[in-house]
Amino acid sequence: MRPRLSLRPDRQRRFRLQLVCVLAALLLAVSACVPAAPTPTDVGVVGSIPGFDKPWDIAFAPDGTALITERGGTLAAVVGGSRRLVAAVPGVVAAGEGGLMGLEVDPGFATNRTIYMCLAHGTGSVVIDVRVVSAVVGAGYSGLTSLTPLLTGIDAGAGNRHLGCRLAIGPDAMLWVTTGDAARGSNPQDPDSLAGKVLRLTTGGDPAPGNPGGALDPYVYTLGHRNPQGLAFRPSDGAAFSVEHGPGCDDEINLLTAGANYGWAPTGGTGGYGEAVPMTFAGGVPSVWSSGCPTIAPSGAAFVSGPQWGQWDGQLVVAVLKGSQLRFVRLDGYAVAGTDVRITDRGRLRAVEMGPDGALWVAQDSTNGSILRIAPD
Repeated sequence: MRPRLSLRPDRQRRFRLQLVCVLAALLLAVSACVPAAPTPTDVGVVGSIPGFDKPWDIAFAPDGTALITERGGTLAAVVGGSRRLVAAVPGVVAAGEGGLMGLEVDPGFATNRTIYMCLAHGTGSVVIDVRVVSAVVGAGYSGLTSLTPLLTGIDAGAGNRHLGCRLAIGPDAMLWVTTGDAARGSNPQDPDSLAGKVLRLTTGGDPAPGNPGGALDPYVYTLGHRNPQGLAFRPSDGAAFSVEHGPGCDDEINLLTAGANYGWAPTGGTGGYGEAVPMTFAGGVPSVWSSGCPTIAPSGAAFVSGPQWGQWDGQLVVAVLKGSQLRFVRLDGYAVAGTDVRITDRGRLRAVEMGPDGALWVAQDSTNGSILRIAPD
């Protein structure tokens, strides 16, 4: 048997120290070769496309072209790096908070050229209802034909308030629609009203299979909302999140579950419209995030996607109106672990979408608005 090699205690200590030093040097060398993951601290505006009049929503065609709704009633596109007018959308009434709002591109756009829009519809300055329509975009992003109502009769109220209407096609291939309460107290809790709700329908305009049904209108998916203007689906699991305006306090981010009541009941016990009530009544589904007081007026939302975003890849980002900011939201499962505020010098921000170029595209809510491209620096 070979004799076992042993070291004196002082040499053992020296050997261990040398080994630790070698390992530390190796770790430093490896870290020097790997760039630090970008965080929202490194986010900046890397491009700006001017010339938009109160842009409300952004959606991308399969070829990467950005389509934009403008609240006054026009559909525009970004072609060759500049704004191009596609068409004026007939029947839009831009009054109060209403006008041409939500936008979504059909998954088969490459062959059918179909888009979906949400608008305040009427004649002159009178809004009759809020409705969801489909239309066909002309070749070369010029012109709009085959305007077809898919869902009509969403209450517009009397003062053109709280008409927020965001569209998104979910992982279930259904068209999801957020609707404001139209400042009518009974709407959010009325099972027959389409206002103050999140709706689901097929792209042909029928109620979506799997809606809760029962006492609820067949289009209703969730109820008890005030003025939701954000809607986004998490890529990792398809979970649906809405972003909603509160009254004086408590803007909300909600995790949407079929048939759930999110607790907005602004009757104030009088049958009118009394907003001096909690955003979520006792027994309503609590939000996953609340702004507290005062509100910041969050609007459009999207999930950040791409390795260039580092730790923010797969997290939620929200465009904020009154608070004039882009807010990154860290989700831990179905709970919010924290938020981080960025881009605070570009005014009211209405919409945010992930672009095919890996940047966030953000709509400035202004009569001289721009579409901003935001990326890690």
